[in-house]
Amino acid sequence: MQSLNTLNTLSLPRRAQSTTVVRNVVPRLKSEDLFRGTHELVIEHQGQEYRLRLTRNDKLILNK
Repeated sequence: MQSLNTLNTLSLPRRAQSTTVVRNVVPRLKSEDLFRGTHELVIEHQGQEYRLRLTRNDKLILNK
C-alpha cells in the first residue's frame, strides 16, 4: 500500500524508485550530405515544394 511521507509526497515501492531515462533520438544530417555539391535542393512536404538554399555566406534559407 502506498503512503504519504512527511513532505506530502507519494512514497513509491523501492523497485519503482529506480528510473530509466529514455531519450528520443532526433536524426542528424550534415548539410554537405544533403546538398552533395549543389547550392539548392527541393523538399516535398504534404504536396508542397520548399526550396532549401545555401548562400554565399554559408547560411541556409528555406522558401516556399
